Amino acid sequence: MQAIEISQPGGPEVLRLVQRPEPVPRVGELLIEVAACGVNRPDVLQRKGLYPVPADASDLPGLEVAGRVVAGDAAALAAAGFVLGDRVCALTHGGGYAERCTAPIGQCLPVPKGLSDVEAASLPETFFTVWINVFERAKLQAGETLLVQGGSSGIGVTAIQLAKAFGATVIVTVGDDAKGAACVQLGADHFVNYKTQDFVAETKRLTNGRGADVILDMVAGPYVAREIECLADDGRLSVISIQGGTDARFDANALLRRRLTITGSTLRPRTVAYKAQIAQALQREVWPLIEAGRIKPAVYQTFAAAEAVQAHQLMESSRHVGKIVMCW
Repeated sequence: MQAIEISQPGGPEVLRLVQRPEPVPRVGELLIEVAACGVNRPDVLQRKGLYPVPADASDLPGLEVAGRVVAGDAAALAAAGFVLGDRVCALTHGGGYAERCTAPIGQCLPVPKGLSDVEAASLPETFFTVWINVFERAKLQAGETLLVQGGSSGIGVTAIQLAKAFGATVIVTVGDDAKGAACVQLGADHFVNYKTQDFVAETKRLTNGRGADVILDMVAGPYVAREIECLADDGRLSVISIQGGTDARFDANALLRRRLTITGSTLRPRTVAYKAQIAQALQREVWPLIEAGRIKPAVYQTFAAAEAVQAHQLMESSRHVGKIVMCW
């Protein structure tokens, strides 16, 4: 099969199209003929040598795919309600940048009715991540306010739509007004241009001094102290990335006095059983909203697999609003 491999750690140019043996599904896995795969920030970090690959994972990048089931554990397929030929999208354990990819069957979901393979490939990584961190860990409720750092990212556009679908008010930070306008079109109530505005002051102003109930943070570092300033009492800060660094100093007294919660998580090391529970929750709670058109995949641009270098260049430029997808 054809695949995109990382020839050595480095810039986008180290990605190359190669021939690889087709993977063989293990017990509890299925083999997917990949039509499309999502491009995500962890892929970029892996390419740079900054995201160690688990010992039991493929060395190929790619954490989400969509396509057709072509082989797999017959008993597990039957138990999950899948048959050969079904269209699925999956959260993989790596290896998504290839014509064929294995995935634990518990991490596979049927393609929502009405969606293309490209749209379906844009779902798993960000929907799993947002569901876990915003709804399960930070427990966002209807009527509360969510602040999303980096609203135009793949995570950001997913968080906007999910939070709005479940009755929250959404504020996003963006790097320019055009991205802010795009986020508002996707459902955000307000945007803050962090290059020209203070997101702490703006969040307080937009909430009449109360602050955000939940903050989804992909920056960490010095942002943590500022986020604590603009959390509401009993607020929850959910950290999912450390693009701003690991050194986060803040007023611990405010944490105690205002009953704040700081939480964080990474998805890839979690067990298949845990991820399967999230897949079931998404299929139960979110897939009907997608099929009803209340949540729509936000795909910014697609590339042929042979254009993986350009796809990564776009990802690193941060010019995009939403997801980047490659097609086979």
